[in-house]
Amino acid sequence: MTQREPDVKKFASHVGSWLASDHPESDVVLSCRVRLARNLADYSFIPRLAPAAAEEVCAKLRDVLIDAKLDGETQFVPMTAASPLMRLMLRERHLISRDLAPSEEGLSAQPGRAVAFGSSETISVMINEEDHVRLQAIAGGFQLEAAWRHAQEIDRLLEARVPFAYTQKLGYLTGCPTNVGTGLRASVMMHLPCLSLVRPELEKVFAAAQKTGLAVRGTYGEGSRAAGDFYQISNQITLGRSEAQLVDDLAALVPCILDFERKVRATLDREQRAALKDRVGRSLGLLRTARAMHSETALAHLSNLRLGIHLGLFDGVGLGVLNELGVQVQKGHVQALAQEVLSGELLEASERDRLRSSLLRRRLAA
Repeated sequence: MTQREPDVKKFASHVGSWLASDHPESDVVLSCRVRLARNLADYSFIPRLAPAAAEEVCAKLRDVLIDAKLDGETQFVPMTAASPLMRLMLRERHLISRDLAPSEEGLSAQPGRAVAFGSSETISVMINEEDHVRLQAIAGGFQLEAAWRHAQEIDRLLEARVPFAYTQKLGYLTGCPTNVGTGLRASVMMHLPCLSLVRPELEKVFAAAQKTGLAVRGTYGEGSRAAGDFYQISNQITLGRSEAQLVDDLAALVPCILDFERKVRATLDREQRAALKDRVGRSLGLLRTARAMHSETALAHLSNLRLGIHLGLFDGVGLGVLNELGVQVQKGHVQALAQEVLSGELLEASERDRLRSSLLRRRLAA
């Protein structure tokens, strides 16, 4: 059991097991996530929760989560003990949200905020973000039912130890009215490079999702952009439907989007294979030779390499390597992996761009 910041360099050197390359439908679906929002019955909600009460909530949940032995052993990281660099890395790995703790230097985390997770990073629990509990389960590829099953397991474990705010009429009570009811947000992370190339087709995906009560968001959810052609498809409604119905609604739409992306890929491959091969080759060349590169540019080029692998345009790099790099080229991980002596403070953007290119040249060398 750990209750301090992990070793930063060791933490950055690996990624969660859900990023392995052998999961179902992994040519399009990167992962599935189920998140549940809960609040303890005997405490004020977050906007009115006093610092001392927040610490008390955190201590109660910490004891339960440590006993739960997430993924063999619970790693528990209070945000007040985490450096700006570690907070940023936790966010880049989808373990915490931007709201849980600022990564900017000079900004301190609020008391009582923490995250718990296990070694595989498939289960994690944020404490005192928008709600007292934000638990999530992630499964690689298109395994939405597995993610839902794992989320249920940790939810039942917690509810057996700490009473949640719940009414028969409304269901689970949450800080935001849009989460009242089940408190469930299910999402699927999809790589849609060819639909992104043909914008009118991507707009059709957005429209189809909205008609079924779903939303299409960026890589890090609401308010974020789609980096590297990754999009999150998630439910918007939590009240008036059961958890199973919400998961089923999402599970029904994903195969349609998956097939749509594959058909567009096949059409572009048939009609524009030479142009696609040139696009992939240019990205590979830049990733292998550039001396400085911004994170969004790197993710765009890595997206082209992913597409190239699935279309058989080149085979010099495994999909698992690209999944790792999708995390490790981001600014927190780049700094942690490259610095000999870590200060925990954030580097200037230009220095990170240089370090990112150095990392990419090493990992993608011919």
